[in-house]
Amino acid sequence: MSNELTPRDKGNLPALGAPPLIRLDAYVAEDGSTVVNGHLLEMGGMRQPNEAILDAIAMFARTLGAPVAATVIDRSVMQVARLRVHPDGSSRTIADDEDLPPGRERTAAEEAAFPPLARVERIIQHAQREELHAAFVLASALREHLTLRRGAEDELSLEARAIEAYLAYLRGDYMLSTVLALTVARIRCRTDLNRAAPEVARATAAWQRLLDERQVTTRGQELQHMWERLAAEGLLLEPSHQAMAQAVRSRLERHGQAVAGLPAPPAVTAGEGPVAPEDKPLKPTRRGLRRFTRRPGRSAGSAP
Repeated sequence: MSNELTPRDKGNLPALGAPPLIRLDAYVAEDGSTVVNGHLLEMGGMRQPNEAILDAIAMFARTLGAPVAATVIDRSVMQVARLRVHPDGSSRTIADDEDLPPGRERTAAEEAAFPPLARVERIIQHAQREELHAAFVLASALREHLTLRRGAEDELSLEARAIEAYLAYLRGDYMLSTVLALTVARIRCRTDLNRAAPEVARATAAWQRLLDERQVTTRGQELQHMWERLAAEGLLLEPSHQAMAQAVRSRLERHGQAVAGLPAPPAVTAGEGPVAPEDKPLKPTRRGLRRFTRRPGRSAGSAP
């Protein structure tokens, strides 16, 4: 069941003594599913995601008696917005250059107020109840915000992406699962080869379910390269991993696509390009974004 944010749910509130730079976070999936601070909102009737987000954030502001900052990743319009919301329900958006840079201290403070691990536990609870859509949307929101805040190569960002890949697999979206898992494997192969084999195995498991021959070929060739590199480094130790590596080669050979000694893909170093190129870029925030701008007293959750 989705979690409705209410003032009585103290677990959703930032610590009263928290530094003012702590931000709430919100996420709108491409299908309109809406998340605030790791909780899926119930969207009754024709309620728009932006209105639901502003109502939820205004509730925090009223409870704390102070303005609240928020970062909204809205995949329905491919945009990230940065907000200031006041206790009277008014809000405005600011541009990126008006915002303060994340910084380690602010990131640590934000995550202390809303721990990522608590969000993972909630995702697992949804999955155990077979609420796979809710679990997947929450995982996507967590991965998006951690990646924005910490970068794609960060350990927490990688774990969130791996969870998202697994949930996509459970939902039967093997293409998306393969893409997500391959990103994790690609980063591991570049940053920590000793931990890469399990991630390559997960990507291979999803890839084996693909039916599109073009995707089978392109993704399979990358997997083959990863397995060959692990073998060359003496890291292909598990029999199950050896079997997977052979399965990739055999499937490609059946289609005449296996290539001996595949060249390594070009490495991406800091500042040279996206670490996860399949992540669709978001448009930058601009001031006065109308759908997140409210005059005082416009909050739907305000007292009459």
